Amino acid sequence: MTTQRIVRHPDILCGKPTISGTRISVECVLERLAAGNSVDDLLDEWPHLSRDDIRAALDYAADAVRGERELPLTPKAA
Repeated sequence: MTTQRIVRHPDILCGKPTISGTRISVECVLERLAAGNSVDDLLDEWPHLSRDDIRAALDYAADAVRGERELPLTPKAA
């Protein structure tokens, strides 16, 4: 699902991942949700998006951080 809905094209938003067929970046969707907007708020603002588009943005972000390497915690200096 994500690969069909989330695309990267060098001519659109400098290659940032976007919802297919739009100029709405995954980053923008995440920022709005993190700011407290609901999925319904986003759908009202961007009526051409679907719930599946928003889920795909979340899935894309989860995949991106899933591959991050965990670093060991260093003890605080006394």
